[in-house]
Amino acid sequence: MVRSVLVLLLSQLMGEIVSRSLHLPVPGPVVGMALLALALHLRRRGQPNEVMEIGRVTGPLLGTMGLFFVPAGVGVVASMDLLRRQWLPVTIGLVGSTVAAMLVTAAVMEWA
Repeated sequence: MVRSVLVLLLSQLMGEIVSRSLHLPVPGPVVGMALLALALHLRRRGQPNEVMEIGRVTGPLLGTMGLFFVPAGVGVVASMDLLRRQWLPVTIGLVGSTVAAMLVTAAVMEWA
């Protein structure tokens, strides 16, 4: 279990290093997650136990992921006046990004 937590933290660190050194507009943890997914995909065939160990560590973390949306909800409530004035661009952005995410997800699922 400690090894799996270390793998997660090192993945995030590597993502930060790559993101900052290449001046990417993507946060380091997102780059780290992509690197971890790639590493797990490449090693999946040889060592399935390692994937299962990381799954045991990430399960509880994913269970509490909803807590990260609380600050965003507070920010939305605090910006209610701005949202009332700019409701059309916000609505277009939300609907457009949702449709785009669904299309990309469907394309990736079809491709994989």
